[in-house]
Parts: sequence; C-alpha cells; structure tokens
Amino acid sequence: MNTFLTNDAVLADCKIYQMLLKHAQEPHLSFHTPGHKIGGWDITELSFSDNLSCPRGCIAEAEKDIARILGAEKSFLLTDGSTAGVLSMLYAVKSLGAQTVLVCEASHKSVFNGCAVLGLTPLVYPCEYREKIPYVPTMYALKQKYPHLLQQADVVFLTSPDYYGNVADWQEIRKYCDQTGKLLAVDGAHGGHLHFDKTKHAGAFADLWVDGVHKNLPALTQGAVVSAKTKRMADALAKAVDIFRTTSPSYPIMASVEYAVKYPRNEALERAAETLQQHPRVYKNEDWTKLCVRFGKSAFEVEKNLENQGVYAEFCDGNILMFYLSPATKMQDFERLKAVLEDLFAQYPLQEEKTQTGEIFTPKTEPEWVPFAKANGRICAGLCGLFPPCTPLFSIGEKIGEEKLTTLQQANNVFGLKDGKILVFKEE
Repeated sequence: MNTFLTNDAVLADCKIYQMLLKHAQEPHLSFHTPGHKIGGWDITELSFSDNLSCPRGCIAEAEKDIARILGAEKSFLLTDGSTAGVLSMLYAVKSLGAQTVLVCEASHKSVFNGCAVLGLTPLVYPCEYREKIPYVPTMYALKQKYPHLLQQADVVFLTSPDYYGNVADWQEIRKYCDQTGKLLAVDGAHGGHLHFDKTKHAGAFADLWVDGVHKNLPALTQGAVVSAKTKRMADALAKAVDIFRTTSPSYPIMASVEYAVKYPRNEALERAAETLQQHPRVYKNEDWTKLCVRFGKSAFEVEKNLENQGVYAEFCDGNILMFYLSPATKMQDFERLKAVLEDLFAQYPLQEEKTQTGEIFTPKTEPEWVPFAKANGRICAGLCGLFPPCTPLFSIGEKIGEEKLTTLQQANNVFGLKDGKILVFKEE
C-alpha cells in the first residue's frame, strides 16, 4: 500500500494511514479477518483501528477533515463506491418526506434502481446533445420545456460533472431550489477533484452530494464520500449510510480516500489539459480531467489501435474516446497521449454525423428478449447502454433505432443485455 500512496507530505496528515502504518511495522499474528491472514495493512475492526459504523478515533478524525475540505456539515467515508452514496441520498430525502425526484434520463443506473427499491417516483426528462455528446439541460431550459415536472418534484437530482465533463449551472439551480423549497441532491461521482474550484463543486451548492474520489483522485477503486450540508441533512444521511454501507469496510480503501481528498492540486496539468481542449477534435467542457476526443464512426477501431499501443481510454461510446486524467497523472504520460492523438487525427479524419434521438412510447404489453437482428423498430423494455458510462443508451419505452443498436453491438462492455439479446415489449 505504501507503494501506491506516495506523497509523504499528504501521508503525514492522513490519520487512517498512520494507524495502519504503525500496525504494519509491529510484529503481529492475524487471528482475525480477512482470511488471507497477511495482516498488516488489510485489517478488520480491532481495539485500536476504530470502527466505520461508530467512529471515535482515526476514522472520525479523517471524516472531520474531509468534511472541512469538501464544505460539508458531515461527510461519510464509503468503500462501496458512489452507488452506495446515491442510494443513501435517496433514502435520506425520502425519510425527510420526499416522494418524487426530478432526474435526467442520462443519470447513472443506480439512481433509477434506488428510486425503484425505495418507492420514489422518478420524474424523467430527456438529455440534450451537443456535438453528439449528451448533457443535462440548463435550469432555464428545464423551466421552459418541463415546468410540470419541476412543479411535481420534491427533489432535484443532478449529475455534475457528468462523464463528459459537463458541469451544472449551479447558481441558477440553487436559486430555484431556494425559491421553491426543493431539495438538491447531486451525484458527483466524477467530481471529487472539483473541490479545488468552489464555483464548480457540488459541495458549494447541494444539500446532499457524493464525491467518487477513486475516479479522478488517487484513491483505490470503490473509494467515495457522501456529504450533507446541514445538521438536519446529516442526521438523515447518517441513518441512510448505516443501511447501505458494508459492515466490513476495507481499511486500505478508507485510507486511500482520506489521502485522495487531501492530495494537492496539479495546476500545471490542469493548464495543459485545458489547452488541449481547445483542439477542434476535442470536446471543450468544464472539467479538465475528462478529455473527450471525437473520432465518429472510427471510434471503436481507434480504441483497438490505441490498446495495441498500450494506451487505454476510459471508454468509447461509438463517437468519442474519453481519456480520464487526475492530479496524479504524470506530465510525461500526458505528453505521450498528445503525441499519439496527433498521429491518430491525421490517420482518422472526422466526418460530421447527425445525432439519432429516440421517441418515447408507453406500451401496454409484456416484455420479451429478442436478438439484435430483430430489435430495430421495436420498443425497448429495459434500461441498457454502454458500461461505462453506465447511462442508458436506450430508455424504457424508446423506439430502437439502427444507429444506437449498432453502437451496442460494437461496444466491448454493456449493461442491460443478455446473451446478445435486448429486452423489448411484445408487439400488439
């Protein structure tokens, strides 16, 4: 673990790491879980190691530090990923009386799953597209197009930043929620690093939010934090995380989350990434960690080309390749990526394409699984899409079109499909 967490100045201030370091340096026989019996760094709740379910020692100190950095009344460590945070936020708002949640169709599947499990009603509105890239409409657009959904909603649930680096228009959204008394919950699974910039970070605006620090800060996979702005919200969230968090949290993950939140800003890399975003083939967004490079119909071919060179993008959506940076990205690796991209731009000229959008229907028949070859023109009966970004490519009730269907067939990783089949409603 000490080979993964390398910033000594940060480690000196990490309470959980220091506890683990002290234990790892002492002689010990592990007659406790986990079963690998290596002991040292990966331990369970012992007399000295504190307890995530009721923290009073190093974990409590770490959570207090994290809350201060993120601008929260209370922050809770998560070793189950941002999904546990999303479920906890939904449970918390329901416990405070919410019944309806305004949510974009491009939200992570955990939002829809959480609503289904908790009995909340999702009021779903479509995303919009810019250069074939989905983004959440502004508050002005929501007021103009979906005033009835806004009026019905108890909670405004946003994803910001999204997987493509789009950031919500925070000032207007916060103003609207203050005027109407609605709660604002935010899936910031891709925004932990934005705490450096309070004009973009959810913590400056939301009532409840989750930061998925393993995605864009140097934490181990599944490391996240869910936070509340006020004591009332914190009390509700505390009950929620007690339900959805594991009772066997990983101490290395917890230590890495504290380390990641305290990791310093990399302004030189930020400036370099923002400069690259000025390139005409790169989608200009508001988040320097997400380089969305357009390759159009050649995207999957380019992905294979890159992997043959040992360069791995975060995902390919059939149009763009997204390259994920973090403050821990080495400048020499970033420069190599730039050079590789310049060669690819010459090799794969971009051809402009139109975005295919699907019409939503309300069928009244039972669902059935059909092969891809028989799915074109049918009505989708289950959320499905690419993984990542794990946002629906087809929504329930959407008429299946050939372009998106081809994207699903070409993708390496998907969700919502089974054995080369897609769930559709039976034809009447």
